[in-house]
Amino acid sequence: MISSADLATLLNERLLSRPAMSEEPFSEIVIDSREVRTGALFVALRGERADGHQYVDDALERGASAALVSDASGLLGSSMFVVDDPLSALQEAGRRWRGRIGAEVVGITGSVGKTTVREVTYQLLSEHFSTHQSPRNFNGDIGLPIALLGIDADDEWAVIEIGPYSQREMELLVSSARADVGIVTNVGPTHLERFGTFDDTERIKGLLPESLPASGLAVLNGDDERVRRMSLRTRAEVVSFGFGSQCDLRASDVAAKGFEGIRFTLSDARNVARSGARSGTSVEVETPLVGSHQAMTVLAASAVCVRAGLELEQIAEGLARLSPGTRLARRESWNGATIIDDSYNAAPLSMRAALDLLSECEPRRIALLGDMYELGTEESAAHRAIGEYAASRCDWLIGVGERSRDLIEAAREAGRPEACWIAEAEQATEILRRSLEPRDTLLVKASHAMHLETVVERLAAQ
Repeated sequence: MISSADLATLLNERLLSRPAMSEEPFSEIVIDSREVRTGALFVALRGERADGHQYVDDALERGASAALVSDASGLLGSSMFVVDDPLSALQEAGRRWRGRIGAEVVGITGSVGKTTVREVTYQLLSEHFSTHQSPRNFNGDIGLPIALLGIDADDEWAVIEIGPYSQREMELLVSSARADVGIVTNVGPTHLERFGTFDDTERIKGLLPESLPASGLAVLNGDDERVRRMSLRTRAEVVSFGFGSQCDLRASDVAAKGFEGIRFTLSDARNVARSGARSGTSVEVETPLVGSHQAMTVLAASAVCVRAGLELEQIAEGLARLSPGTRLARRESWNGATIIDDSYNAAPLSMRAALDLLSECEPRRIALLGDMYELGTEESAAHRAIGEYAASRCDWLIGVGERSRDLIEAAREAGRPEACWIAEAEQATEILRRSLEPRDTLLVKASHAMHLETVVERLAAQ
């Protein structure tokens, strides 16, 4: 993490005023004064709903050691870095810090799966190297600079999420991150309201492998045609991963063990390391990651680890020790029923993966699925496809929200008469409170704006 002295150096000619310098690293960089811990840098941003300058005093009172502002008049203390534009300054500081640090940077993009790939890659690398990762889902024009500024000077690796909402933002992100390794998980119908079409999404995500240096590594989903052809857009070495025989890193004989994780054979069909790794080797993997789709997560992370010089046996040992993370979390309802809580977010690809996990459970499988957002012109077709997919993977399907009318209609047409539609999450809580039985397994999933986490919390608290 940078210090105030570092920040002064990074923003030298942009500073209109600066506080006393210190070599002590900031404890964190935050844009919400309520999240401030002692020693933090508070960045005052002007947004559509609020102006961070109104909360600078609050941040300082909570323990912030400095603030990045555009107007220090009327503010407490003398801990102000004053610039014309705090957001632009934050982004420039992140870009310049990236140019100074020696860590090898892994950039991760894709329609779904970025966070889990980042977490697994970080856990595997950190067993052997000093490694930094993006905090939470800091992956946009504000979060990515904060993630870069959190890299320590002595870190050897940094694992960074890249999640743009437009081509312009993606150009900013990849030029700031200057990744050495670029992972593209997939291209799906996510954020189409912002991106436009599948072709637009492919073009934007492909800017990451396109930005890699000749000495870099592009880790591409070989089972996704749109990702696979990104190999034509990069100067870097390419490693493909997936289940198909054409992939360099492959998973075979995948066996899902419900909430106990998965096991499979991981095969390396070529030498994907710069030195030291053996070609054509394989290893048996057992990991607590939940759901057979997580084999793809493991493959992407393993490609980075092979580049770092780890043998497949070392990777397998690390995979066995993984923390499974917070997605697809297992909860227990008030009466003992199992809840699969994946209410954080939703897209067609992740919906299918969650339904696959539900299908492995017994005896009665219930899916509470809400609207998926930002699907653009694909909205109706995507919801109908999920309804049809869910029909054979659950015993009772509940759809929540206007968009999910299509989902329920398709499920009924596919032979799932036990499918009902409701308008709001509160109704779901009442229905499930009356109907949920102790041996049931309930999947809860929707875009975060549907707030189905409230259903999970209420059922768990009854």
